[in-house]
Amino acid sequence: MSFTTTDTPTPTPTPATGSGPGERPRRVVGAGTRRGLRTAGVYTLSVLVGLGIWQLLAMKYGSSLLASPKETVSAAGELAGDGTLLKSVIASSRRILIGWGLGIVAGVPIGLLVGQIKTVRQLLEPYIEFFRFIPPVAFVTLAVVWLGIGEASKVVLIFYTAVFIVTLNTSAGVMAVNESKLRAAASLGANRRQILQRIVLPSTVPYIVTGARLAMGNSFLTIVSAEIVASQVGLGSLIWTSRNYGRIDWVFVGIITLGILGFVYDRVLRIIAVRVLRNYGVKV
Repeated sequence: MSFTTTDTPTPTPTPATGSGPGERPRRVVGAGTRRGLRTAGVYTLSVLVGLGIWQLLAMKYGSSLLASPKETVSAAGELAGDGTLLKSVIASSRRILIGWGLGIVAGVPIGLLVGQIKTVRQLLEPYIEFFRFIPPVAFVTLAVVWLGIGEASKVVLIFYTAVFIVTLNTSAGVMAVNESKLRAAASLGANRRQILQRIVLPSTVPYIVTGARLAMGNSFLTIVSAEIVASQVGLGSLIWTSRNYGRIDWVFVGIITLGILGFVYDRVLRIIAVRVLRNYGVKV
């Protein structure tokens, strides 16, 4: 009698890749750094090209019409040296942030009500559709007459700018919620408050963030008009005063400062939104 033996092949060990069960896939080291450097390089190139075009235009038209980058930097140093620039930035930033913040605080709940309750939407929609087409600059004179030349008039104009944008975006987000989700929640016994907290509001957060960003941009448009008419300090006042003195370089400093300030505020808002509200699908 003969016995046949079958050799069982010994499994060849494989090197660990870090992607087994329960293990996170290994990231490519330096990929994020390379992307960051590439983005920074593109931004730098874009800024340099813009400065080059600006310099060429300044050389063509002269400093009486278009201040050069060098003249603008020199004027910025002059305004920063006597504290005018810093005071203007602080004053305008305070007015924008207060009015914009109040617009969000009021606009979000109004938008939720408008989007979720048909009766509220029918009552408020005529006013929203009427006033949102009237620019804030049209109310500058009335704001000064009713509220004076103090901070209240500027803050109210910024609030007026922001509240309708936030309201419309929030209500659009509410009405975009899938109807099947609402019906499923109601069939499981969820009441109106639970549906609002657990379904409607989380789905609406990306719309609220978009509305907040748009409202921030429009607030910068409004602050210039408000400060030109009724303010002694602020970036809008700086631009208007510079015009009266014929200082084109100061005008450029005010305009560029507004742009940089808006860019910074929007970036900060985007970073906060992504980090805090990532679970709600916010991608900006």
